[in-house]
Amino acid sequence: MTRHVALLRAVNLAGRNAVSMAGLRALLEELRFSEVRSLLQSGNLVFDDDRRTPAELERLLEEATMKKLGVRTDYFVRTSRDWSKLVAANPFPREAREDPGHLLVVCLKKAPSASDVKSLQAAIRGREIVRAEGRQAYIVYPDGVGRSKLTAALIEKKLGARGTARNWNTVLKLAAVVVPTASAG
Repeated sequence: MTRHVALLRAVNLAGRNAVSMAGLRALLEELRFSEVRSLLQSGNLVFDDDRRTPAELERLLEEATMKKLGVRTDYFVRTSRDWSKLVAANPFPREAREDPGHLLVVCLKKAPSASDVKSLQAAIRGREIVRAEGRQAYIVYPDGVGRSKLTAALIEKKLGARGTARNWNTVLKLAAVVVPTASAG
């Protein structure tokens, strides 16, 4: 059985797109996924399935969440192998150790081109640093996300793909659930 991570975009933020984790778990169980778990209240799910690809799972979960829960949101699904690679590919190991709350991983619907990543880096007006690997962008926000001009809208516009971000602490918590031998690197 393949373990998957599913990240929901923009749920339970400032009272918008409110969805209970219990409701999401029940929905996934109704869809016959096994070993369903949620982590935190920000839309992080873990489940097992061998019948569909991550892209098929994204479409199925987006449609089912809208139909059953009345919430329109994007899902970003990665296998446990994908998640392990995401952790290992982190280009900012020092920041991961010293300031994991200011290191974010943005999971994207598609891999950005090198020119799109350069375009995003050129648009930055602060001290943020961006690197990309596959369908992920890694961003260091040394002065914090809240005051940054590097917003989700700008990231998506420049990279040409929708995404959802998690800080490194959350990335590692998910890794501990889906890839028990993941390191904190």
